[in-house]
Amino acid sequence: MYPKDLKYTKTHEWAKVDNVVVIVGITEFAVRQLTDLVYVELPSVGGKVTKDAPFGSIESVKAVADLNSPVTGEVIEVNEKLPKKPELITKDPYGEGWMIKVRMENLAELDALMDSEEYEELVKKEEQEH
Repeated sequence: MYPKDLKYTKTHEWAKVDNVVVIVGITEFAVRQLTDLVYVELPSVGGKVTKDAPFGSIESVKAVADLNSPVTGEVIEVNEKLPKKPELITKDPYGEGWMIKVRMENLAELDALMDSEEYEELVKKEEQEH
């Protein structure tokens, strides 16, 4: 159900690893929880992000949520379309809805992320609790 080539966080971000660059977005589960997205705030290129710390926020008609970075590093690219078209995240969370690209400082941080099966288990637990 969740792409197997991605890594996942407990706060529902995904990470696609390409050498030392990680592409970051939010999962389909997170999109479903937030419902209608109205605004996304992303960092600037050149900014620093820290593993497990907020790098921006996403706003829906229901709530505002922090976006947490799965890794520490430098933002090398930002999806410039999202502030004007947050619906891209809803339509294609793992493709056009990507948020930032980060040049990682520490590859070992990836070891703390979940694979798709572990993430699916987390989602099941959260769905049962609601």
